[in-house]
Amino acid sequence: MFRLWAKIFKDNHLLQDTVICNDSRDTRTHKVFDAIDQICYEFDLGKPIWLDSTIAEFKRHAKARFTQDNFMESIDFDYLEIHIIEED
Repeated sequence: MFRLWAKIFKDNHLLQDTVICNDSRDTRTHKVFDAIDQICYEFDLGKPIWLDSTIAEFKRHAKARFTQDNFMESIDFDYLEIHIIEED
């Protein structure tokens, strides 16, 4: 089971969160990108851009924050955080 937790924060307050589960046999990378697609659909967001710093943070901690710099359109929150909470 692969589970990814997504949270939207503004002024250090949690506004929205969701957990995406994936039982497929896809690679970890495909599971992450599929989860982000589902998150963006659920939260009605454009897809974030993976900057080098975001990729490095995700590789180190299985967690990443997407701020305004990661989005093409303006966002009304401080950041979107994703965190892998379970992998098999």
